Amino acid sequence: MTRGKIIFLILVALCFISSVVFVYHNYFLYDRPIAKVIDTSVEDTVKITDEHHNKDQLFTQKITAVIQNGEEKGQLIDLTNKYSLSGVYDQAYQVGNELFVAIDKRTNEEANLTGHITNVKRDKYIVIIGWVFLFTLLIVGQRQGLFAIISFALNAVLLSYALDVYVNSTTQSLLWICGVIAILFTIISLVLVNGLNEKTYAAIVTTLMGTFTSLLITYLAMWVTAENGLHYEEMQFLTRPYHLVFMAGLLIGSLGAVMDVAITMSSSIFELHEKNPNMSMKALKTSGMDIGRNIMGTITSILFFAYISGSIPVLILYLKNGVPLGFTFSMTLSLEVARALAGAIGVVLTIPISLYTSMFFVNRKRAKS
Repeated sequence: MTRGKIIFLILVALCFISSVVFVYHNYFLYDRPIAKVIDTSVEDTVKITDEHHNKDQLFTQKITAVIQNGEEKGQLIDLTNKYSLSGVYDQAYQVGNELFVAIDKRTNEEANLTGHITNVKRDKYIVIIGWVFLFTLLIVGQRQGLFAIISFALNAVLLSYALDVYVNSTTQSLLWICGVIAILFTIISLVLVNGLNEKTYAAIVTTLMGTFTSLLITYLAMWVTAENGLHYEEMQFLTRPYHLVFMAGLLIGSLGAVMDVAITMSSSIFELHEKNPNMSMKALKTSGMDIGRNIMGTITSILFFAYISGSIPVLILYLKNGVPLGFTFSMTLSLEVARALAGAIGVVLTIPISLYTSMFFVNRKRAKS
């Protein structure tokens, strides 16, 4: 193991330890009172059944906690938590949980404080899960994993800035903003992870062509059909044009899948060329199409399941309350299916685009050598 690698591992370990210690002792940063649960008990249980014969149980939980910050730090507080067995809008709390609370005005100086729960403090869990993700990337990807982390961080900052620009401007179109950041996402992600080479150039060109062609086809299909069957009810709370917001979501959503296919195809074709520099272009084309067909089905399935999975709770809620199946699907899945189809179109188009783009760069590489 080289000296540089040892230093890097030490720095990562120090960052991990310091961040975990920090989130376990950062109560002073919060203006809202935080209480740590030290005792719980269930005092009441009620069984209920609605008109659709859905059964549930309601519980009343008494909680004793210790205030961790503010003027009341160290004092005990009594809380009441009402939750259901289904846990749709609520949850039970255990000893050790940290809760944001609102403290009632004190009437008896000798009694414990009273109040109610407003939220749960989850930052320590987020930090630990984040570190598991980072460690997995570093262990599996090593150097490329490190650059993937850097790319992810840069893209997150870029997206945050772009959304901030849109929110604070009344003249900027979200679709144009997302178009610009899609180009930047593609260049940053592929260059950082794969470096500056013909394979990366082919993947960048393919990703941009596949993504924007997919968006154009989707827009034309929506225009021809007058968007019949698409239900925007879930977006009606927006104060901006929800149509453009939906199209921007399609653009960003399909970008990831298209980029995945583009770099897979590009890497495979260049690997075939490097293993056998004398392979004819016809054989390279045949092999490339076989690779594309093999990954096409799995990527489109991943897109479909990824979008649909987010609607499963709402689907169950509709169906358990007697809403007809057809109405449930049209109201809850129309936008998700449209997103999945737009991404699938991009994936399918990317395969031939990537094949011919990669072959062009392979030919150029052969001409140089």
